[in-house]
Amino acid sequence: MSGETMTIADVAELPGRSGVLRRLARDKVAFVAGVFLALVVLMAALAPWISPHDPYFTDLTKVMRPPNVENWFGTDSTGRDILSRIIYGTRTTLLMGLAGVLLGGVFGAILGLLAAFYRGLDGWIMRLVDIMLAFPAILIGLAVAAIFGAGITSVVIALVFAAVPTVARVARGAAVGVMSQEFMEAGRVVGVSDFTLLWRYLTLNCVSTIFVYLTLRFGQVILIGSTLSFLGMGAQPPTAELGMMASQGRDFLFMAPHIATIPSMAIFAIVLAANLLGDALRDVLDPRLQQ
Repeated sequence: MSGETMTIADVAELPGRSGVLRRLARDKVAFVAGVFLALVVLMAALAPWISPHDPYFTDLTKVMRPPNVENWFGTDSTGRDILSRIIYGTRTTLLMGLAGVLLGGVFGAILGLLAAFYRGLDGWIMRLVDIMLAFPAILIGLAVAAIFGAGITSVVIALVFAAVPTVARVARGAAVGVMSQEFMEAGRVVGVSDFTLLWRYLTLNCVSTIFVYLTLRFGQVILIGSTLSFLGMGAQPPTAELGMMASQGRDFLFMAPHIATIPSMAIFAIVLAANLLGDALRDVLDPRLQQ
């Protein structure tokens, strides 16, 4: 069928998996960012085995020690090893960011694709998106924390709420372009079901655009989640989380600056690497940039 042929041709314009990896490997900045993120993820996954100390063990004889041979990143205000808490805290921060991006991406993509496919719903869905965009993530975090209590779950809900409207707009923009193609109209004419048109033709032609945006959004979501934890709405003591660790160290900036600055630098490095890799993936996967 002509509709199917056009769809395959559209997808074929995108580089294959091996081609994407080769182009990313040639980009030195993207390669370094990708390797760094891979090491961070591996470190977080292996936290129980590679952590040099118990991240929750307090030793009041080693309070606020600067970096030394025994504690490479020093100790915090209760004598806990900062390096061990960074390793565990990275895992918590990454899981919050990943949950926010994935759940927000799924819900946002569904809303955007439905708005483009069913024109009668477009106005209603996009007005809902506009309302959601009017609420900052921090305000949503405050409201959720007031209802359910502060914690990781509240942060994830706030991150999902913040991601949905922006993803919905991106998904709708991509889907509107696909809806204008002849194969979509041909599918309707020959009686292809709405579900098939939505999934096989519309979604699969928009997935690369949505994926590229989510990679760019990942760093922002981590930053928002860390900010909410810094404000006390996220992980609660003694749980290790980078934003909360930075918050706990702000009272000791002049006496022991390493307590706050090291977790903050970890957040900065992760967000920067995620943004650099996201930019590189956009350059590789966005067909408009291939021309």
